[in-house]
Amino acid sequence: MANISAKIRIVYIIAIVKVSFYALIVEKKQIFGTFVAVKSIYMMEKSEIRAEVRRRIKELSTEDRSLSATKIFTQIEQNDNFTQAECIALFASMKDEVSTEYALKAWLAMGKRIVVPRVEGDVMRFYDYSPERMQTGSFGIQEPIGDIEVAPADIDLIIVPARAFTLSGLRLGRGGGFYDKYMSRDGFRAYKIGIAYSCQIFDTLPHAPHDIKVDEVIFA
Repeated sequence: MANISAKIRIVYIIAIVKVSFYALIVEKKQIFGTFVAVKSIYMMEKSEIRAEVRRRIKELSTEDRSLSATKIFTQIEQNDNFTQAECIALFASMKDEVSTEYALKAWLAMGKRIVVPRVEGDVMRFYDYSPERMQTGSFGIQEPIGDIEVAPADIDLIIVPARAFTLSGLRLGRGGGFYDKYMSRDGFRAYKIGIAYSCQIFDTLPHAPHDIKVDEVIFA
């Protein structure tokens, strides 16, 4: 009986450890003077994380999304890398991404050279942005109409989207690898800023050696 009881206790302890290891941990960390919930998911597949992020974003109100976008781009405009940048790579946001509508208009009016991406097969290239020269392209995203590609070396600052980020700069995209491939191109030197809603911030993400980290993550 003693041996049976010992075995039962061991099985129980192992079960508790497994549950704890796979659990979703939510903790609060002080960032920029405010407490932000930072989510940690262990052993989740990339597809599961993307689904979880999609669920969280759906719960955000239109007002919350708009307020977050304003805070994010206000912070970027106060960043020295933005001030010094002449050419900025941005993107036309999808419905479940931080809206870039303000930045596309405002930064162009500030005299910045704005370039946006176009997917061509399995590669992504950037072209000069003009609101009159945009059309619906790959994946239903607004893309530029242009013939002359902007060289990677010409870009000073790139604003990078993702499904999820860590504060250390790891990112989980949609699975196409377009940004990883672009930021690995010869001559690319831009400072990389990832943008996201607070609910897209995790303390760990699955990653591989070829994944390119961003230099900074700005979220709200």
